[in-house]
Order: sequence, then structure tokens, then C-alpha cells
Amino acid sequence: MAKSAAEVIVETLVASGVKRIYGLPGDSLNGLTDAIRARSEIQWVHVRHEEVAAFAAGAEAHLTGDLVVCAGSCGPGNLHLINGLYDCHRSRVPVLAIAAQIPSAELGTGYFQETHPEILFKDCSYFCELVSDPENVPRILGIAMRTAITRRGVAVVVAPGDVLLGDCSGSVHAVSAIKLCDAGSVFHPCETDLETAAEILNAAGKVTILGGAGCAGVHAELMALAAHLKAPIVHALRGKEYLEYDNPYDVGMTGLLGFSSGYYAMMNCDTLLMLGTDFPYTQFFPEKAKIIQVDVRGEQIGRRTHVDLGLIGTVRDTVRALMPKLKKKKDTKHLDVSVKHYAEARKGLEELAVGEPGKTPIHPQYVAKLVDELASEDAVFTCDVGLPTVWAARYLRMNGRRSLIGSFVHGSMASALPQGIGAQAAYPGRQVIALAGDGGLAMSMGDLLTLRQMKLPVKIIVFNNSALGFVELEMKAAGFLDFGTNLVNPSFAEVGTAFCTATTTRTSTTTLRRPISPTCPIRGFSSATAGTPTSSPPAGTTSVSAATSTSTRSSPADTSRTSSTSGIHTTATTGPPG
Repeated sequence: MAKSAAEVIVETLVASGVKRIYGLPGDSLNGLTDAIRARSEIQWVHVRHEEVAAFAAGAEAHLTGDLVVCAGSCGPGNLHLINGLYDCHRSRVPVLAIAAQIPSAELGTGYFQETHPEILFKDCSYFCELVSDPENVPRILGIAMRTAITRRGVAVVVAPGDVLLGDCSGSVHAVSAIKLCDAGSVFHPCETDLETAAEILNAAGKVTILGGAGCAGVHAELMALAAHLKAPIVHALRGKEYLEYDNPYDVGMTGLLGFSSGYYAMMNCDTLLMLGTDFPYTQFFPEKAKIIQVDVRGEQIGRRTHVDLGLIGTVRDTVRALMPKLKKKKDTKHLDVSVKHYAEARKGLEELAVGEPGKTPIHPQYVAKLVDELASEDAVFTCDVGLPTVWAARYLRMNGRRSLIGSFVHGSMASALPQGIGAQAAYPGRQVIALAGDGGLAMSMGDLLTLRQMKLPVKIIVFNNSALGFVELEMKAAGFLDFGTNLVNPSFAEVGTAFCTATTTRTSTTTLRRPISPTCPIRGFSSATAGTPTSSPPAGTTSVSAATSTSTRSSPADTSRTSSTSGIHTTATTGPPG
């Protein structure tokens, strides 16, 4: 029986456990979408912009660790994927992109919508190849999937529409599940290098640990290591969800978004142990300390600061192999001073997150703190770059069950909503809260319709300061007058109403807790305007409320409005620096 290449692609994805494909249909993708239509085991998540498809796929891959797929039609369709794919690739999550192409016979003629995806996507992928023979599709697809899974990044398969529709039944490469399980493998440095690391650490007087995303799943081992070395633990932003919770050695972050305590702990150590981090800011590294860096990717060692010893291996396996060689330290002075400094820094941040009844405008710190208090214990948070990331980094508490996703390496605007879509699609039973900037949401606003169409109950908190707030701060810090950063925004509450969402606007703290509090339940939402509760929308819908708080620029406050239909939860924020 004849079988198209597109049908083989879908069969392979289903056999490999792929649950969803994010994308936007187009004529060159017809073969693929029709093959998806015929299979109940896989879902087509219809977004309104392909960039959103890539961001959503990356969020799902972050949460599950599994391969996730996005797709775009020829020319502009798959070209729209590129920003989201850059984020996926730099965030090291396994994503497969299927980029359709114009008819094979027209390649090289300047045909309508002709581009060269096999060239365009090279810089944001580990594998990117054009398949020109339908019978070769299973082979190329398998290579792409294995590459994305093993190297933790993006792989792209470029296929003309006629190739997708072509007969693949004669291929010698049969449909098979692409699954790679390395749970039992061990990867750590050689004994000689481990002995050298132990000598450096045993001789050190003040050790500080800097951990990043490579510390995922290694919490118990790191707590034991810190206790052994009497070492404070500083975390990079991507290490926050893995290191912050149940950690008596935590001294916060360092860097542009960090705390003075994290900076102090690193600058005052005589030995810095870097674990699974590619922290990029060279000015925050100690100049005189000895530095040991552990990373599974050897090419990352030493590219941010001088390194006295580089250890190639996973954090888990390296720490386990290193621990028996370490002498247990007794002097706790460096740790005690660092932890005390963190407590003082934390106290200062909490003092900024205070809401005075009736006071306008609302401090965004207070909004973020309330969201943290009222969110569920296994909530997934997404955040836009800029000030929403600042508030997320400083006020959202991780507990081992919560997750935090953002464009933390690529630094793209407009990621919170798309990543919220992917998180909610992957985990319909978990609460997903997107902390969006007014600039970021405006970029991706069309995909509010995706939330409605796919019945995804994402809660969106919009920090509306009528400006590109973090850009303004950067300008001022560099000695420039802020220019070109002001935003003329709509009423986000009215936007939410237009998208059939439950919305409110809040300009003071008096009733702020009321519209935020119902973000806790996944099913149903109750918002309020001027103290009057409204009815809950149907289950499985999105919630939006709007409030006003402080940031970097004054602007007129939105008028409070409420709609009780399905929707988004937006918190608008305005005002001078707070």
C-alpha cells in the first residue's frame, strides 16, 4: 500500500512519543497536516504566528525533556520560526522543525516564496538538511531527531511539498521509534583530574559554588557538597528553579539581575567552583580566585573567565565522583557571612514589595510578590525579558515543583505568551502564569486567539508601564536620555474583552489581591472591578486581569473594566520608578 513521506513522518513521530506539532498550515505543508488529521494520537496546535510555534515547542521541551516538533510552510512561513528556534537552540532544548519548501522543480528559479531554509537555519541548529527524495525521508528524519535529542538543540528537516506527498512505501528505511535513553550512562572526568580538583578544594579557605541550568536534577548532591565544603551557593538565572529551594546555603543570584550577596560571595572567595553554568558576564567573576569549571560541553570551559582546572562531565556524575576525595571543612565563617549578607539583601527587596491600601501607582514588585504567594505549588511561570524577568528572578520562589521559563540566553521579547501556550498544552492540569511586559504582549497579541481556540487557561499578568522599561534603565545607566521607548498602549482590559477573556484593570493596591487570587484554580476564574465580583467563565478558558503598578515612566491609568467570559489575566502597571 502506497504511503506518503508525510505519513511516514507522522508515524515516526507518533511511534517516538511526540504528542503535539505546533504550527500554521500552508499549501506546501498540506501533506503533513493531512497526515496529522488522520491520526488521533498526535495534536496539531494551531498558532497565529510561526514564531509562537517555535517558542511553544521550546517551552514544552524544557518542561518534559522530550523532543517537540514545530512546522512552517515554505518561504515566509518557516522563516517566521527562526527567532523562536534561536531561543530553543540557545536554551538547549530538543526541538525538531519541519520547514516545507517550494516545489522541487522550481528550486533555483526565484519562484514565488522561494528561500533557502537549509542555509537560513544553519546558525540555530545542529542539523539542517534538505531532503529531495521521498524514500530518503525516514533516514533524514531519524538523523535529525537523534541529533536534537542527543545534542539538546534544534534540528531542521527541509522538505518540498511534492516530496512530502511523494510515495515512501519503497524506502529501505522502515518506520521506527526514535528513542535514546542514556539514564544509565556515567560521564565524569578521569581520576587524575578529579584528584587535582580535590587538591585545590581541600587547600581552599573560602569556596563559593556558582550553579546554572546544568544542575537540574542534582539538588541532593549539591546540598551535600555545599555542606562538606561550607560553601555558599550562588545561582545563575537558569539555575534558579534547580538550586533556590530547600537550600540553607543559598545566597541568591549575581549579575545584572542579581543580589549584592551573590556578588559578595563570589568576589570574596579564594576558590570558585562553577557547576553547569555558562554565566556570561565577565565583570562579575573574581579576578584572583582559583576557578574550577565543570561542564558537559568542553567547548564552554574558560570562555567567560580564566579557569585553573576544567572538568568535562555531567554535574551529577562529577560531584558524586569528587565527594569521596574531599575533606570536610570546619570553618564556616565565609558561609555565615555570605548567608547573613543574603538575608539583609532579601530583606531590602521585600521592603520594596509593599502595597499601601489605596496608593497609586502600584509597585510591580508587590504584584510579583502577590503572584508568588497566590500561585499553586506546581505552577509554571513564564516571563518576558526586561523588567518582568527582574521581578520573576527576585520575587518568584521555586520549590522543586515549580518551573520558570524565559528567553534567558537569547533574550527575545515576546516570549512569555508563546511559552505559556507550550507549557499549558503539555500540562493542561498545571497552572501556567505568564508575566508579560506591555511591549512583549503587544508583539505577540495575535496569539491570544490561540489560547481561546485551543482552550488553554493561561493566566497573563501584564506589567503595563507604557514604556520599554528595561531599555530605558539601560539608556540611563549608560548616560543616555531615554528616547524611542515610550509605548502608546490600548486598554489591555478592553483587548482581553475583545478576545472573550475575563479582564480587569487595577490602579491601586486596595483590590489588587482580589483579581489576582483566582489565578490559583486552573478551572474557572473570578475577577472584580471596584469591589464587585463577577461570575466565573467556563472551565478550560484563559483568565486576564489588569492592574497598575510602578516602573520607569508615568502614564494615565487604564479605566477598570471587567468581562466574565473566557480569557486572560492581565495586570497592567504604570508609574515612575518605585
